Amino acid sequence: MADLLIKCMAVLTMDSEGDIINHGEIAVRDNLIYHVGPSGSTPADFKPERVLDYPRMVAMPGLVNCHTHAAMTLFRGYADDLPLMQWLNDKIWPLEALLIPEDIFQGTLLCCAEMIRGGTTTLADMYVEMDQVARAVDEAGLRAVLCRGMIGAGPDGESALAESVEFIQKWHCSAGGRITTMLGPHAPYTCPPVYLKQVIAAAKEMGVGIHIHLAETVDEVKEISDQYGKTPVALMEEVGLFELPVLAAHCVHLSDTDIDILARRQVGIAHNPQSNMKLASGVAPVSRLLHSGALVGLGTDGAASNNNVDMLEEMRTAALLQKLHTCDTSVLPAYQALHMATAGGARALGMQEQIGRLVSGLKADIILLDMHQPHLYPLFDIYAQIVYAAASSDVHTVLVDGRVVMENRRILTLDEDVVMAEAQRCADALVQRSNS
Repeated sequence: MADLLIKCMAVLTMDSEGDIINHGEIAVRDNLIYHVGPSGSTPADFKPERVLDYPRMVAMPGLVNCHTHAAMTLFRGYADDLPLMQWLNDKIWPLEALLIPEDIFQGTLLCCAEMIRGGTTTLADMYVEMDQVARAVDEAGLRAVLCRGMIGAGPDGESALAESVEFIQKWHCSAGGRITTMLGPHAPYTCPPVYLKQVIAAAKEMGVGIHIHLAETVDEVKEISDQYGKTPVALMEEVGLFELPVLAAHCVHLSDTDIDILARRQVGIAHNPQSNMKLASGVAPVSRLLHSGALVGLGTDGAASNNNVDMLEEMRTAALLQKLHTCDTSVLPAYQALHMATAGGARALGMQEQIGRLVSGLKADIILLDMHQPHLYPLFDIYAQIVYAAASSDVHTVLVDGRVVMENRRILTLDEDVVMAEAQRCADALVQRSNS
């Protein structure tokens, strides 16, 4: 991989608030950030083979999508405006039962193309046929934390766990280290404690973490409370889940005790505001979680319930929703929202020593935003401008692991026209199967 020097209007390191390097530069050697500093500060022994000189652009860490179901791009617009359980039981799960491996591969490629265009460089994905997801992520050149979703209460619980173990053995730390893995029990209401204890034992043996949906709806909290006499969070602590690194998606309906547990256990929380809004699941107490010291990142959830994987849009929604919900304009300010989408997301995934900040020694996952746009003038506060005004179409160039995967809005790892055509073909065939 060629040594590369990026020169730009400003570098947002996301290492601490106010850490903006005006007229900055980033030296990239192989897949790592070699140096970050003001213009002309790169050591003389660094001889770049290529210079990207963008005086009207801002460099920042690639965005981290902490929770999604990538292949569900095939369901975008298929089952809108329904409550969660009806949406799952009547629409999504019956259609998912008809998916074939090719559908998963093509749907994930479509998601990867959308993510690259929007500046997302890392995703945490839970789905089925994860070999196909890993293949697509590898081809696209993204970074990912992948797990096979498991329904422990169903007849396939044991086989799902066996498939998960096999997937981890095959793909963990693959694609040059860009792909890592977790175990993915779906949720407390689909995975009873006896099954979760099997998952925990397997995770400990394999040295991986756990990705789970948690406290997403009022119905879930009531069901778990009626059955076990405690909240989903308290139940997960009781079964020992939080003894491992855990990524918990949603965490909408939480008691004060739940918040204390999540913060004390340093559980990574994936906040998905747009999906929660669309499915009327509720508003997660993000400001209280952050105040308690909890680790909170952002996710989009799947494109069937969002309906996109646009992280710039997600961080703006997160900030505005918390202000509205708390009636406090000072809650979740711009820097904090951007932090959740970068360094905070990296911490939620346990990857803070690899990604999420632009500092020497971390992976060179970098995006460049073109600030020379009418909707980004005048410029007073870069953080506020990105969170409240920027769009995914402003992402000009994307690097993952030191490799340029998009430049001047052209994806270099995928043929977008082919990806879109193949996704449409798979979606059409899937609906035809469901109607036959």
